[in-house]
Amino acid sequence: MRQLKQSGKVAAVRKSSLHHQVAQDIGARILRGEFAPGDLLPNEAESCKTYGVSRTAVREAMKMLTAKGLIVSRPKIGSRVQPRDSWNLLDRDVLVWYCAAAERSHFLASMHQVREILEPEAAALAAVNHTAGQLKTIEQALHAMRDSVDPAAWNTADVQFHVAILWAAGNELLVPFGFLIESALGTMFDFTVRHNQTWREAYPLHENIVVAIRKRRPDAARKAVRVLLADTGAVLAQQARETSREKRRAKPKVKK
Repeated sequence: MRQLKQSGKVAAVRKSSLHHQVAQDIGARILRGEFAPGDLLPNEAESCKTYGVSRTAVREAMKMLTAKGLIVSRPKIGSRVQPRDSWNLLDRDVLVWYCAAAERSHFLASMHQVREILEPEAAALAAVNHTAGQLKTIEQALHAMRDSVDPAAWNTADVQFHVAILWAAGNELLVPFGFLIESALGTMFDFTVRHNQTWREAYPLHENIVVAIRKRRPDAARKAVRVLLADTGAVLAQQARETSREKRRAKPKVKK
């Protein structure tokens, strides 16, 4: 085991993953805005000193960040942070960093829009294309939601439910979006469940989706997902209103 310094903390990591740990720390700092687009990253010598690793580990970390679209490296210039539109947000690591760094209301609204675009049609495809094994996986996730004893268990099963539907759609090009759902929905569901004391009432809405998929009724599956998303959207809208009111109350009053 070796030790790696990360943002003032010391973390023990395996030698084989040192470059990944360096890439993870720098990548998260880019997503948080500590390194802005156009900024030059610290040079190799500085990074070696900061993280307590070899030049090889730093170079491998830079290669990872380059592959994710976060930086571009040039000889005699160094590594520069790329514009945001170059970042690969469908990369699993980048998405995790994005979820942690993004302003919450913006992230939730954006994620809900993606779900509205993607999930109804994915469910319709699943109704047409699913195999017996894929249907069983969807049903197992539904049963886990039914049997969950707390919000954490519910959220885990809920993510598995939606990922299983995406896989059952039978379109390989949707697979990267499975990573998006798996990485981002956990964050979203945790928020909606914590702000909705009647979260178990969403179970029948999920069950309706399964019934439509099982009966191979794509229109019904599409409609059932839209009903579920409308329910989630209402929770998000209500919380946005409450947050807005709290901000107005907390804003200092200017004396005239």
